[in-house]
Amino acid sequence: MNRSFGLRLIKLTAGLYVFGWGVALMVHAGIGVGPWDVFAQGLSKTFGISFGWATLVVSFIVLACWIPLKQKLGIGTVLNAILIGLFADTVFPLLPTLTSYWLQLGEFILGMVVMAFATGLYISANLGSGPRDGLMIGTARATGWKLWMVRTGYEFIVMAIGFFLGGQVREGTLIFAVFIGYLMQTSLRLWGVSSHKK
Repeated sequence: MNRSFGLRLIKLTAGLYVFGWGVALMVHAGIGVGPWDVFAQGLSKTFGISFGWATLVVSFIVLACWIPLKQKLGIGTVLNAILIGLFADTVFPLLPTLTSYWLQLGEFILGMVVMAFATGLYISANLGSGPRDGLMIGTARATGWKLWMVRTGYEFIVMAIGFFLGGQVREGTLIFAVFIGYLMQTSLRLWGVSSHKK
């Protein structure tokens, strides 16, 4: 393993770990979770599995959607699918009990920003995007639509499915659905990643 690959792998893993923190912060806040996590929550409740394992299942469902978009798998794709949910499971025991709604709202917003920041970080390692991010980028490239528009559309679709499966939809979910596309696009620009290159 050469030094360059090793550094990129470290960058990838760090990004995924930080992403896991973002997910855990939002779930722990208790004012709703991101739409994809509503989907995972719904699967968790429906099939009686942990949130981390449900996230893993969602990742593999989304990977199937890559086929018509001709997205390429990378080690980052595989590690994303496996590690984020498991990383999130390790964070929950570390988080304190929140005593007010404003602390919950602050924790949720922090988690959303952390997740967006981590997205650009791990994708910039150029070892493959995660299942959901690859779906967004692949759709944006195939349609020519802005990434934030694609992301927002998918967020509302999976939010509806997750809600009917029993996932929690609250104000945090709507905040996430509206703002995550813009935050993710900003993060990708910050880390020098283009969503329009073929």
